[in-house]
Amino acid sequence: MAHQRIEIDHAKCTTPYACKKCLQICPMAVFGVAPMKMEKFKETDENEPGAFKLRVAFGDKCIVCNECVEVCPVHALTVTYA
Repeated sequence: MAHQRIEIDHAKCTTPYACKKCLQICPMAVFGVAPMKMEKFKETDENEPGAFKLRVAFGDKCIVCNECVEVCPVHALTVTYA
């Protein structure tokens, strides 16, 4: 059975919470953002590189529309269908 594969280049996607372009455009809500840095009693800066990490939360829902690939300003996403 064929399936899709979503790859994220985290070296390019360093501030996903500030950007959110792929999260906003994805019709299937495939992506999520997880905090990587948390300090007690301090708000995490969304513009700090590496403070948040983009993840594929529901990859099985991807319809391979490639809208996320097209909207990514740093070209950090690739979607393949095999």
